[in-house]
Amino acid sequence: MMKTLLCLGFGYTARALAPLLLQAGWRVIGTTRSAEDAVPGVDLITWPGAPLSLDGVTHILSSVGPTEAGDPVLAELADALAAAARGDTLEWVGYLSTTAVYGDHDGAWVDEDTAVTPSSQRGRWRVAAEADWQAIPDLPLHIFRLAGIYGPGRGPFAKLMAGKARRIVKPGQVFSRIHVDDIAQALAASIAQPDPGAIYNLCDDDPAPPQDVLGFAAELLGLPIPAEVPFDEAGMTPMARSFYGENKRVANQRIKDELEVELLYPTYREGLRAVRAAEDLEAFTPPQETTGV
Repeated sequence: MMKTLLCLGFGYTARALAPLLLQAGWRVIGTTRSAEDAVPGVDLITWPGAPLSLDGVTHILSSVGPTEAGDPVLAELADALAAAARGDTLEWVGYLSTTAVYGDHDGAWVDEDTAVTPSSQRGRWRVAAEADWQAIPDLPLHIFRLAGIYGPGRGPFAKLMAGKARRIVKPGQVFSRIHVDDIAQALAASIAQPDPGAIYNLCDDDPAPPQDVLGFAAELLGLPIPAEVPFDEAGMTPMARSFYGENKRVANQRIKDELEVELLYPTYREGLRAVRAAEDLEAFTPPQETTGV
């Protein structure tokens, strides 16, 4: 049987993973709300819509986020997934979760064995969704808890060039992050050596203050480093403020030990340099001061 990956939610991460499998002769199917944005080699299906068949599917990746009502994928496909698990046709199922399940640890380190104690609504929804996926008997489930994702098209450069970037400072605050290509290689490594029931943190080696990351990005562009804005004076939206309500350093040793992953971008420095190159920003010329005519 041809190896076939069904991506439930063919978004940013799935688009990074797909080429790795296509070049190995896989079939890749992706669900999307609009099939207008075609991807070479990928069979796109508009879904939700017509019933979605799992016939011939050997691997599944779900990146659809839960809501207050639960996981929308399971609302539609729980029975089909259970039947596929009973039929022993699925070799690997990946669920993309978030490190928000750990909640706030005041800057301390957490790993996959740390108890989940979410402090945000989105974290609580993710904990419930993880449990619902785990409740399907015999499903070869692998849970990936992702830190903040960045990569081409999801870097800080556009805001910096538009003069809209702010270096918001909350003393002691750090965030973990990961380049999308490192997510893709970790998923591919797990697919190559399944371990049903496994949970992996996907993040780089260097949890860092957000103002340091933005300052480095400005230096790469040759722009002045934006002035610091105290967190309490930043006037952020409730959603944005909620991210600063969790402060932790996320450990990634398990993907190195068990999946033998060697990060392409172990810190934001290597990652942002790659994003800058991928976005073709080498030609960017910082605005010059003028003295008038």
